[in-house]
Amino acid sequence: MLSPGRIDDIILAMKSETGECGLVELASGMQFAEGPAWIGRDNSLLFSDIHANRIMRWSEGEGLSVWREPSGNANGNTLDTEGRLVTCEHGNRRVSRTERDGSVVTLADRYRGKRLNSPNDVVVKSDGTVWFTDPPYGIEPGEIEQPANCVFRLDPETGELTAVSDDFDRPNGLCFSPDECSLYVADSSHEPGRSHVRVFDVAADNTLTGGVVFAPIDPESPDGMRVDAKGTLYVAAGDGIHIFDPSGGMKKRIPTPIRPTNCEFGGADGRTLFITARQSLYSIRTTTPGPR
Repeated sequence: MLSPGRIDDIILAMKSETGECGLVELASGMQFAEGPAWIGRDNSLLFSDIHANRIMRWSEGEGLSVWREPSGNANGNTLDTEGRLVTCEHGNRRVSRTERDGSVVTLADRYRGKRLNSPNDVVVKSDGTVWFTDPPYGIEPGEIEQPANCVFRLDPETGELTAVSDDFDRPNGLCFSPDECSLYVADSSHEPGRSHVRVFDVAADNTLTGGVVFAPIDPESPDGMRVDAKGTLYVAAGDGIHIFDPSGGMKKRIPTPIRPTNCEFGGADGRTLFITARQSLYSIRTTTPGPR
C-alpha cells in the first residue's frame, strides 16, 4: 500500500508552467468543461463544454477543436465495450450513444413513463451495462418528473432501465473499482453531512448492496472520479483532485488553479490523468495507469 500523504509515490515529477505538482494546462476558454473520455484509437480526448453546447476534442498533435455542436448540453461521456461514445445530455434529458456512422441514438430518456431529470455522469461495465446518475442540475424545479434522484442501470440489449439506488440527494460522478466488485458514487449535496463518496458492493446479477460512506468530502463537494489500476480513487472536488487508497484513506491532493469537475486516464501508456476544470483542461503524469 502506498504511504498516506506521499503524492510523489503516485505523481511523476515533470516541468510545469503552473509549478503545481507537474500540472500542465492543455487548453482554455471553455465555458464549463466536463466529462472527459479518452479515445485510444486516435489518441485523443473528447470532453463536454456544457454551457457552450459542444463536445470538444483535444489531441497532442492537433490541439483543441469542436467535435460536435450542438451536443444536447452534453455532460458525462464514456466509451462502451465496442468503443462507441455514450453521453449524458442535460438539454435533451437523455443518455445517448454515437454510432460508428456518426448518428446519435437514444439509450434512455424515461423511467416508468416519466422523463429523466438531467443525466449527469456515466460509466459502462465490462458486461455492457450502462450506469448513470440523474440529479436535477440541468432543469428547473417545475420540470422535475422523477420522485427521486437515482442511480440507474441500463441493459442496452433489452432497453430495461433499473433504479439501483434512490437515496441520494445529488448523485454525481461514479466509477467501478478495477475488478468491478465495487461501485463508487459521489453525492454532491450541499446538505450538512451528505457531501461524500459512497461505495456499493456489486453482485453478480448487478444488484447493489451496502452504500456506506467511503470518504467524506465536505465542504468541497465531490464531482467526477476515476480509479487507477491499483484501485486508488481520484475525486474532483472544490480545491483539486482528492486521492484515496482503496480503504478510504486520503493520500494527497492535486491542487488545481480552477475548481475541477472530472478526470480521466489516457495517453499512449494510460499514465496521463486529464482533468477538466471549468474553463480549462489540464493533465498530469502518474506512475500507475488507469484500468485496461
